Amino acid sequence: MSFDTALRATEILLALAFLQQCSEHILGSAAARGLFVLRAGLSLLLLFGLYSPWVLLALSLHSIFVLHRFDGPYNGGSDRMGLLILYCLCLARLLPEGLAREAAFGYLGVQVVLSYFISGWVKIVNPDWRSGRALRDVFGFSAYPVSENLRGFATRPWLLWAMAWAVMGFEVVFPLALLHPASLVAALSVAALFHLANACLFGLNRFLWFWIASYPSILWVQGRLMQGI
Repeated sequence: MSFDTALRATEILLALAFLQQCSEHILGSAAARGLFVLRAGLSLLLLFGLYSPWVLLALSLHSIFVLHRFDGPYNGGSDRMGLLILYCLCLARLLPEGLAREAAFGYLGVQVVLSYFISGWVKIVNPDWRSGRALRDVFGFSAYPVSENLRGFATRPWLLWAMAWAVMGFEVVFPLALLHPASLVAALSVAALFHLANACLFGLNRFLWFWIASYPSILWVQGRLMQGI
């Protein structure tokens, strides 16, 4: 994937992720609605590739007002990922041609790879995750509005133990997928299905949109690394 293609694909996917986020505030307070109507308008310009560098700069400045309004990222990791993608894209568009632009966009790809590895490492050193108890608590006492059938998984400890180790194993070995284009495509497909399952089962839909928006950067980083070998 070329640098320009990866940048444009990331812009389109980020614009769609922001539009999905903005739709949640249509019925919110007047102050929040005003903030997100403006973000939605800028996202539409980004989606259609109109004045992309300046739209990205405007979205970056706008994000400061959103952070002030909610005293920080109001939805945790997914919002942080959205901001990371936005700021890296902004630098990649506004910096002079050359290594600086590639470094800004490559930083995003590296951070996404680390997000999977560190998430897996944090789990694997946690006794509750190694025993499967952490997943039992997720299914049994989830604060999300899940069905009773889904909560029934909490009564299947061996299944949850296997699921926990499958998640931990996949996340820890994720960086190895960079060794070959086919393995990276396969790993990103599995990761996307993992986020889709979390969106369907627990309503964690923002993670799905923002993490998929970051995938073109990983594909570009992998291609760039292969060129250097």
